[in-house]
Amino acid sequence: MTTLSDIQKQIAQLQQQAEDIKAQEHSKHVQEILDKMAAYGLTVADLQGRKGGARKKASRSANPAPAKFKGPNGETWSGRGLMPRWLSSLVSQGRRKEEFAI
Repeated sequence: MTTLSDIQKQIAQLQQQAEDIKAQEHSKHVQEILDKMAAYGLTVADLQGRKGGARKKASRSANPAPAKFKGPNGETWSGRGLMPRWLSSLVSQGRRKEEFAI
């Protein structure tokens, strides 16, 4: 029968082996990455998705949803997300949102 201390020694040995393997693989993978960066002329900024050190701004969708509702002052709403203030105020005055459907 194995004792708790025997199991703890085995765990410690296995953890040390895992750390050694990880260190060896880490060095190997870092070198592979550095070699590929040199071969393709990549920089750290390229890996971070930046050009010239500046991050790109998030862009809106290329295909926004078409408007389904139009307000009295020309406001529009696609029907997605929260109801806009202009429509919410009209609904609170007793109007129905279907009245503004396009």
